Amino acid sequence: MLAAVYHSNRDIRLDEVPRPVAGRGELLMKIEASGICGSDVMEWYRIKKAPIVLGHEVAGLVEQVGEGVTGFNPGDRIVATHHVPCNTCRYCRTGRHSVCDTLRTTTFHPGGFAQYVRLPPINVDRGVIKIPDSVSYEEASFVEPLACVVRALRISGLTPGMNVAVLGSGVSGILMIQAARAMGAGEILASDLYDYRLKQAERFGATRVQRADRLDTTTFKADQVLVCAAAAPAVTQSLELVDRGGTILYFAPMEPGSTYPMPMFDIWNKNACIVHSYAGPPADMATAMDLIAAKRIDVAAMITHRLPLKEIAKGFDLMLQGADSLKIVIEPWQ
Repeated sequence: MLAAVYHSNRDIRLDEVPRPVAGRGELLMKIEASGICGSDVMEWYRIKKAPIVLGHEVAGLVEQVGEGVTGFNPGDRIVATHHVPCNTCRYCRTGRHSVCDTLRTTTFHPGGFAQYVRLPPINVDRGVIKIPDSVSYEEASFVEPLACVVRALRISGLTPGMNVAVLGSGVSGILMIQAARAMGAGEILASDLYDYRLKQAERFGATRVQRADRLDTTTFKADQVLVCAAAAPAVTQSLELVDRGGTILYFAPMEPGSTYPMPMFDIWNKNACIVHSYAGPPADMATAMDLIAAKRIDVAAMITHRLPLKEIAKGFDLMLQGADSLKIVIEPWQ
């Protein structure tokens, strides 16, 4: 089968690799759609594991059912998540699945930018969801990133009527805007450095948009500041935008070793809460699928490029440029 092997952001090679076989408790998944995530182009994060087949936002169908697997049959339309929790450690038992050691080490083989992936037993047990007939493969490929957003807004405590600021209007930012709107948010401010993405933010529900490099933090205060840009200026703006009693959610990760001087008095004086979120546990995956199926979140309209596997390098280039694209979906069989 064909797989895109990542060596660096500018060096992605299409190789012929052995097709996996489903062992006991496993599924072999034929991939029909695989989204490029912003984390896929975080070279500081990915290159230390290179060469590697990336890709984790996958949707497809069951090609082969391993011995002992029940509940799935060849031809079933499914989505699968690469990270799944153990559900037994003290973190999972107290609702903190994102910091479970198992969640941070599980994956599927070889990766989503391939024609097939093998899903290990633990993923089959708690990380595979069937796709409703009304949902396309490309829509279903949004389940994993939307689940991350669902968890983030659950952790941040967004409730109807709250004013929201979304700093960074890439894919995660647009999903945040749509989800916040679906949850009954009041005003939604969106920022970004690219005019194209600001237009997309407005299209998907932001009530006001501003360039990130000219953002006025004095005339709008947010009950929730959702930081989807891994940049120090966004941290500064978040601290200025948060209203009294508000919450700042840092969603986009910065490089290890990055530091920022916190204005501790201002945080105390505002009674501001700072939270973080990572990944989307199984329950949030199910919620994400329900939101997509119910058309509460319009993910199909976010797709700007559909590319065959042989053109994945172009997809990475588009992601790195950021100016004229939003969601890029790889279709391995085109």
